[in-house]
Amino acid sequence: MRFDIMTLFPALVDTVLSESIIGRARNAGIIDIHAHNIRDYSKDKHRRVDDTPYGGGKGMLMSPVPIYDCYLDVIDPEKNPCERRRVLYMSPQGAVLTQAKAKEFSENYDNIIILCGHYEGVDQRIIDEIVDEEISIGDYVLTGGEIPACIVVDAVSRLLPGVLSDAECFEKESFSDETLLEYPQYTRPYDFRGRTVPDVLLSGHHANIEKWRAEKALEKTKAARPDLIERRNEISKERD
Repeated sequence: MRFDIMTLFPALVDTVLSESIIGRARNAGIIDIHAHNIRDYSKDKHRRVDDTPYGGGKGMLMSPVPIYDCYLDVIDPEKNPCERRRVLYMSPQGAVLTQAKAKEFSENYDNIIILCGHYEGVDQRIIDEIVDEEISIGDYVLTGGEIPACIVVDAVSRLLPGVLSDAECFEKESFSDETLLEYPQYTRPYDFRGRTVPDVLLSGHHANIEKWRAEKALEKTKAARPDLIERRNEISKERD
């Protein structure tokens, strides 16, 4: 899987995506990540990439021209032979990223191109011209799209074969079925400040352990994310 991130801050992206599991996957050649500096495609002698918005308003808007030139370079077939690609724009106006969406990206594409906005955003025409989908990581506004882009790369990459050591690591996690949070987990020591590990986890009775985990997952979801319980009920009705 190849990721191309069009940004004003490539060093930020490279720093975040060069550590831990994602960094190891890059070094192993399982994923290929390229951060492209949009300023490199500016024709302005000061490398400006923004201008005032038509109609007035606060702040500056990123121009479509250097973004488009950057995009053309990214999809140059001599540099990037991938054919199954998806172009994303990180935006609070987009659909919220879900585990199902991350899975869709991991299974259906071999090149994810991500545009990171800044200032007051980007000219709508570049969105209309090159973007397939706008993606948000939540109902809040950040200073730029770089951190959200890194989150997309992380969420998608960990679903690819070879990135995690064991498929079970993600198959039984929160949101793996889109309806339940993950059950509580424990490790040594047995007693931590008077809080002990539930006895069922020490019993060796796997059926009872799985039952306990399912009950706790449901209990935790009801308390923290009742909206997921509603979704679970809707899915159950559709299946019936």
